[in-house]
Amino acid sequence: MPALADQADPPLADSYHALLRAGNGIAPAPATESLAVLEQDLPMIDLSRLSSGDAKEREACADAMARAASEWGFFQVTGHGVGRALLEEMRREQARLFRLPFDAKAKAGLLNGSYRWGNPTATSLRQLSWSEAFHVPLASISGEDCDYGKLCSLRGVMQEVANAMSRVADTVAATLAESLGHRPGGPTAFPAGCDGTTCFLRLNRYPACPFAPETYGLVPHTDSDFLTILCQDHVGGLQLMKDSRWVAVKPRADALIVNIGDLFQAWSNNRYKSVEHKVVANSKAERFSVAYFLCPSNDSPVGTCGEPSPYNPFTFGEYRRKVQDDVKRTGKKIGLPNFLKLSTVDGQK
Repeated sequence: MPALADQADPPLADSYHALLRAGNGIAPAPATESLAVLEQDLPMIDLSRLSSGDAKEREACADAMARAASEWGFFQVTGHGVGRALLEEMRREQARLFRLPFDAKAKAGLLNGSYRWGNPTATSLRQLSWSEAFHVPLASISGEDCDYGKLCSLRGVMQEVANAMSRVADTVAATLAESLGHRPGGPTAFPAGCDGTTCFLRLNRYPACPFAPETYGLVPHTDSDFLTILCQDHVGGLQLMKDSRWVAVKPRADALIVNIGDLFQAWSNNRYKSVEHKVVANSKAERFSVAYFLCPSNDSPVGTCGEPSPYNPFTFGEYRRKVQDDVKRTGKKIGLPNFLKLSTVDGQK
């Protein structure tokens, strides 16, 4: 058996067995909850309609987007301008990156030390994510001190993908904000504090899991940003909560997935929904995805589209710190309920 340093996969099985022993050898209920899972297409939005010369066509597209953000919190977009050839090149670069020995990924400071795997704070199997990722701040992608090792072409591809997804995120965010009465070019920009240095690009890999379907690829969560733009491969595994049931998202080769984050739900006074979602592990095939997170600077106030807001004022930095504290203290994210004016979290009134 090769040494761990020569293996590409992180020691996820070791984590699984350690958590299994800690739980007295009792495996969790299946992550798929197959009897309750529906497979559906998300609402589909053609972004090219926003450039139509017909005002009614543009309005219909914006209305469909706002409705999907309110009813689903997720939707798919076509006509987004991100070329398939570029996304396929990104997939090839991802595969090369994740094929590196685990030791090189975890300890060599690759991509500014942005590598992560599993869940170091997990105390049970229900908190273990069978995945690995590079969660890279956009500010560091083009930085001279960002180490790409021998993957010379990775930097350029990542930068191009980040730029393309940034344009999609800006278009979607501006359209959704305008649907709530925010006017572009007004006294305050939206989203406040977001630029090319504050957002993130995350490269994900979900190795085939011999313990599926008992294991999550990514544990249930909501995103702590304004918007997420996701490109997933053909394998599938993404599920979201809709009407108290899990819905499996059918992969579409020509579509990107957009989901509302916690900050947008707060800014919209709960008009748009940041919904719980997860990735289910696959026993036979590995899965790749790339996600762009539209985030502000840590000192940026999240604000509101109009008063009264159900939330107390908070900055992105305050929100992130509270999420981290909750995970350390309880093992899970609490998120927006912490900031409700009438919050009952931890007995607060």
